[in-house]
Amino acid sequence: MGEYKQVIHKFSKQNRCEQNSDSRQSASHSRSQLLVALGVPIILLVAAQLVWAQSISQTKHNLSSSGLGTVKATTESRICVFCHAPHKSTGNSPLWNREDSRATYTTYTSPTLISTPGQPTGSSRLCLSCHDGTIALGAIASESAVIEFQGGIVFLPADHSLLGDNLADDHPISFIYDNALANANTELKFPAELPAALPLDHRGRMQCATCHDAHQDDFGKFLRKDPKFSQLCISCHSKSGWVGSVHESSNQTWNGVGIDPWQHADGLTVAENACQNCHQPHEAGQPIHLLGSVQEENNCLTCHNGNVGSDISSAINLFSNHPVTLTTGVHQFSEDPLTMTRHVECVDCHNPHATSNVDLPPPSLPGALKDVSGIDINGNPIDPANSSYEVCLKCHGDSHGATSVVTRQIQSLNTRLDISPTAISFHPVTTIGMNPNVPSLISPMTENSLVSCSDCHSSPPGNPAGTHGSQFGPLLKSNYSTLDNTQESSFAYALCYSCHSRNSILNDDSFGEHKKHIVGEDAPCSVCHDPHGVPSSQGNSTNNSHLINFDIAIVTPDPNTGLLKFEDLGSNKGRCYLLCHGKKHSPKKY
Repeated sequence: MGEYKQVIHKFSKQNRCEQNSDSRQSASHSRSQLLVALGVPIILLVAAQLVWAQSISQTKHNLSSSGLGTVKATTESRICVFCHAPHKSTGNSPLWNREDSRATYTTYTSPTLISTPGQPTGSSRLCLSCHDGTIALGAIASESAVIEFQGGIVFLPADHSLLGDNLADDHPISFIYDNALANANTELKFPAELPAALPLDHRGRMQCATCHDAHQDDFGKFLRKDPKFSQLCISCHSKSGWVGSVHESSNQTWNGVGIDPWQHADGLTVAENACQNCHQPHEAGQPIHLLGSVQEENNCLTCHNGNVGSDISSAINLFSNHPVTLTTGVHQFSEDPLTMTRHVECVDCHNPHATSNVDLPPPSLPGALKDVSGIDINGNPIDPANSSYEVCLKCHGDSHGATSVVTRQIQSLNTRLDISPTAISFHPVTTIGMNPNVPSLISPMTENSLVSCSDCHSSPPGNPAGTHGSQFGPLLKSNYSTLDNTQESSFAYALCYSCHSRNSILNDDSFGEHKKHIVGEDAPCSVCHDPHGVPSSQGNSTNNSHLINFDIAIVTPDPNTGLLKFEDLGSNKGRCYLLCHGKKHSPKKY
């Protein structure tokens, strides 16, 4: 009998639930094929039933009266009869004992889907004869009467195993998985690379039986491979950047506070749950991309609320924030940042499949922004971005809807032009600055140092790093007062003083009138300086060097000359024509 078991197991592994039900071979013909293929006595049919019964008996698919689950027959003691029968079967392979469901299914779709799933075929339609809830569990072809179930159960109860006829929130099935598909989607493995444990059907189609083995439940949910550490998912999917990413490797656990973030997964760490941290292969909350939650950001905040990962949830509720909760269903992976509807979602800045903890100094990308698209300094889409500012420029460059906190003499609402290497003056985001003498810089910064957008725009210390939210607008990491008559203090201009020494500024090391203006006149830094820069198309090197771009809500034209301008006269020299705090500069020379 041991020898027969090996033969039967080999045959069943190749054919179990993989034959296409479309062919509707007669039961007698199917049995003849089985005998010819095996070349062994008919007693092996009995042996096969024994092997399968032994594996099924300890699972929920044992629907007989001896079953271990809550769904089981009242008196029927046969185990295999609910799916198979050696006589009076429907004619579908393998000796199928249930009628096909006549349901018309809503199938999975997605903007990034390349395959074309149609109505379920083959073994998938056989599985659905129970799992769509349209045919009674006890209605089998070999029996004239419907088998009764305990508790009066007729169909599968309304839980995760009842899929219904809406398969839009389930992993796609019944599509051809071939080399053409893998070539079209470079993040899919080629069919020859798939493990033997995950068989396509005899027509090369992915079916329910590719991932599930109805006869064995070694890994839960009748899966053919262990889902932990994404062993099942990465058998087919090869996501760029996944290996070594945070979500692939993190040993963070749930602290037990609040709602369990892993209700649909069995792992204890982020790494164990891997893909299932965000995705559900069945009954996904958001059908597109099979995400766990309908609201996009909740797929991140389920863990990033401080109970597993960093507390982003609190940061985005601060006074000034990236408003990820305002829109849903707007972001698409194929969107053009030059024409897209203005919005922001977590995935506009973060690629959850690739994000890492490896940070490099500017202008390189920090690990959190790895493999994200952007706009380069010339205004061209780039994927992936090479620098963090390119990610920011998707929304803060040529896109519409930008606003300004300060009313400038030269009003530029395009940060890409402000920080361009061709700008008149700029903070050194894209390249080193134009001023070779900046004595106020705090070591280790020098005139050759670069800064990133997040050096100014980010959540304050004590919050997770990144531009999630801040109590200081516009999403600044420290206070930066732009109000006239602000009394100077380390707090009033904390943002500026994080790079420029307060002592140096007030000692007039950079400009002989700094202290007079900031302390003596209570004039904010922003009254003269535009922190991003002045575009070459709007300014000039004589009037707009050193980030000079007056706040015209505070500074007005000189009444004597009618001029409002600064003139650069060389190193540490200049003159101004303006009226400020009632004092005329007609001009005032420094």
